[in-house]
Amino acid sequence: MRIAVLALQGAFIEHEQALQRLGVESFEVRQKKDWLQRKDGLILPGGESTVQMRLLRELGLLEPIRQDILNGLPVFGTCAGMILLSQGHLGTMDIRVRRNAYGRQLGSFNTIGKVAEVGDDIPMTFIRAPYIEEILSDKCRSLAEVDGNIVAARQGNQLAVAFHPELTSDDRMHRCFVDSILA
Repeated sequence: MRIAVLALQGAFIEHEQALQRLGVESFEVRQKKDWLQRKDGLILPGGESTVQMRLLRELGLLEPIRQDILNGLPVFGTCAGMILLSQGHLGTMDIRVRRNAYGRQLGSFNTIGKVAEVGDDIPMTFIRAPYIEEILSDKCRSLAEVDGNIVAARQGNQLAVAFHPELTSDDRMHRCFVDSILA
């Protein structure tokens, strides 16, 4: 198995380390020629979604990535990656997201929460995090809430979370993504 990790900006190295702990090969996508490599899935990391969208457009990656996701490529978006998957961005998930929903950097926090399909005690690190304001179709379903706000969802081949599982030593969210590819 080979997982592409978008490496334009954000916490991509930590995702690569999580995959390595699981024995999964990964490679970085920085330009269009990288995207042409064989891949079984994609991780869209946290970071700054506005910067990532601008770079995806400038580098000619936006449409190829979007089309591959729509054609069934499994994708795991965390924080800014969740924003990228939402309507108004790549638009591959039927979700509307509120950016920086928990405030600025000082509003960052850690909690433990239940994520359906994964576990009841998942560490969640929120950094300038979004949340899902609305699920727009019955193809998409909520997997987790914190304080009444949806912070994780799945739609077909797409898994999106508002938190940063790559910043903890708990690899269950990455394992969930990898297992969904193998299923």
